[in-house]
Amino acid sequence: FTIEELSAAIQAIRRSSPDCIVFVDNCYGEFVEYFEPLEAGADLIAGSLIKNPGGTLAVSGGYIAGREDLVGLCAEILTAPSLGNKIGPTFGLTRQLLHGLFLAPHVVGEALSGAILAAQLFECLGYQVSPRACQTRADIVQAIKFNSQDELLRFCHGIQKAAPIDAHYMPIPSLMPGYTDEVVMAGGTFIQGSSIELSADAPLREPYIGYLQGGMSRQHVEIGLKYALRELGITEGQTS
Repeated sequence: FTIEELSAAIQAIRRSSPDCIVFVDNCYGEFVEYFEPLEAGADLIAGSLIKNPGGTLAVSGGYIAGREDLVGLCAEILTAPSLGNKIGPTFGLTRQLLHGLFLAPHVVGEALSGAILAAQLFECLGYQVSPRACQTRADIVQAIKFNSQDELLRFCHGIQKAAPIDAHYMPIPSLMPGYTDEVVMAGGTFIQGSSIELSADAPLREPYIGYLQGGMSRQHVEIGLKYALRELGITEGQTS
């Protein structure tokens, strides 16, 4: 949902239930729009620091923000009643977390530039994409619908080959907790599981939709897309 859509939904909820607590999972959405869900009326938001707000530097962690009383309750559940956020381990990573947060808006901008490029490129090649290059974005994820499982896997192989880490590995589909279908993941990232770094994943079921996200720089996304096109057997002449 865009912030505008979210705001309209929250207002409708408030009219029906004024006392309800609105919580938003903000993963992949931080710094994409001018406003965040709290400014759309949400009471509480949470997200992962190995996604947008970590700026590719945070090695782990998450955040909770919003109403002071609700954040306090969350902190007490995490630690202990009355202690709340007054204690808790940071593992000496405070500087790194803040450094990543400082860089995050720029890194998200690079990832968005790469996603827009991917949308335009694959739409020109005849693939269905969501969102389209010209559409408003609410997160950094770019969906591309492929014609077959083989195409989807080849795309992920190309993204992996462009990775700075583990580029020589081939992503193999496998079952994962929480999924009913096998899932393939391409992500040769400096931080394990990071999806603000260039990565792609997909469940192996129809429709064969691959989800591309992240990219520390637009240039790296361009390189990743070139490798993906090569794996798909598409030449540069076909993209011009």
